[in-house]
Amino acid sequence: MIILPAIDILNQQPVRLYQGDYNQKEVVGQSVLEIAKAFEEAGASYLHLVDLDGAKEGSLINQDIIIEVAKNVSIPIEIGGGIRTLEAIKFYLDNGISRVILGTSALEDDVLLNRAIQLYGNKIAVGIDCKDGFVYGRGWLQASQRNYIEFAKELEAKGVDTIIVTDISKDGTMLGPNVEMLQNLQKEVRMNLVASGGIKDMSHIQQLIDIQIYGAITGKAMYHKTLDLPNAISLCENSL
Repeated sequence: MIILPAIDILNQQPVRLYQGDYNQKEVVGQSVLEIAKAFEEAGASYLHLVDLDGAKEGSLINQDIIIEVAKNVSIPIEIGGGIRTLEAIKFYLDNGISRVILGTSALEDDVLLNRAIQLYGNKIAVGIDCKDGFVYGRGWLQASQRNYIEFAKELEAKGVDTIIVTDISKDGTMLGPNVEMLQNLQKEVRMNLVASGGIKDMSHIQQLIDIQIYGAITGKAMYHKTLDLPNAISLCENSL
């Protein structure tokens, strides 16, 4: 399993939200780039960035900061938030981003999703953000009627390799990942699953290692120093 440290960007600042609530934000540093470099120095093999403004507005808002990070770190970066056109996908991939995460657009625009997979293959991932079993879009602000397992099956059939699975009710709570939800998905699909939301400490990392998840995204636990990134990475490496 790989650890993907998360940097969420709102109003050009690195922040953490509580259960996806834009009104419950916590600024976690002075500079997105400085945090990204610190994660790289700590041994991270991949970074997870989210443009929260973009997710809400449906367009690229913090792209300059994101591209600055891509140019100044040597590890791969995945980015989500507001990416709803082929032009936006191409912009990021042409400027050093390794993987683009589609969220709302994957939920609402089959034509875009199919074309993106056709053009870019495994450089396209899809975020499945859910609560009470239903998928949410538009920066976690709008519920759909799509069941998360059925949606994941549809994505796999279209050729999606990697999905980022977030239980919104767990995000920012540090109450532990939704292992049951992840195991239910594992029974139904064979894609790379990246777990997001709820991680607090090494015991939660071990839970995800035990169920053989591909990746785990963690943010608040590191900023609050309840999880040591180098130790978490070491645990993953030693479990291989």
